[in-house]
Amino acid sequence: MPSRTRKFRGLRTHGRGIKAGRGAGKQGGRGNAGLHKYKFKSMLIYAPDHFGRHGFKRPPEIVDRPNVLNVGELPSVLPLLTAAGALSREGETIVADLSKIGVDRLLGGGEMVGPPWKVYVPHASQHAREKVTVLETPPATGAPAAVLP
Repeated sequence: MPSRTRKFRGLRTHGRGIKAGRGAGKQGGRGNAGLHKYKFKSMLIYAPDHFGRHGFKRPPEIVDRPNVLNVGELPSVLPLLTAAGALSREGETIVADLSKIGVDRLLGGGEMVGPPWKVYVPHASQHAREKVTVLETPPATGAPAAVLP
C-alpha cells in the first residue's frame, strides 16, 4: 500500500493528532511509566503496594539451618562415621550416631539397600522412621536406648 506521507507534507501531525503518532503517546507512556507523576492517583487506587519494601526478613544469625541427611545417603557417609568413632555393629545391624558427624535431622529420601540400620539422631522425619530404626539419644553407659515409634 502506498504511503500517504506525500499527501500530508506541510502538515505537522499527518492526521494523527498531537502525540498520537508516537508509541503509546495518548496513554501517557507504556507500562508503569508515570506512576510517580501523572499516574500517581491510579497507582494509589489500583496498586497501593507497588512501591516500597514489604514483609520482614529474619536476620541470618537467628535462622535455624539444620544439617540434614537422607536415608539413601547413609552408606556414603560410612567413612565419616568410622573416622568419628560413631559406627558399631549389633549382629547384622549397623548402629550409627549421626550427631557425632554434625547431622541434626534424618530425612526419608532415597532407597535403603544393604543391612538394616539403627540410627541415633535428634530429629527424623516419619518417612525416615519407616525405613530405618531411629533411636532418641545414644546410651551414655552402653544401655540400650528407647526406640521411637
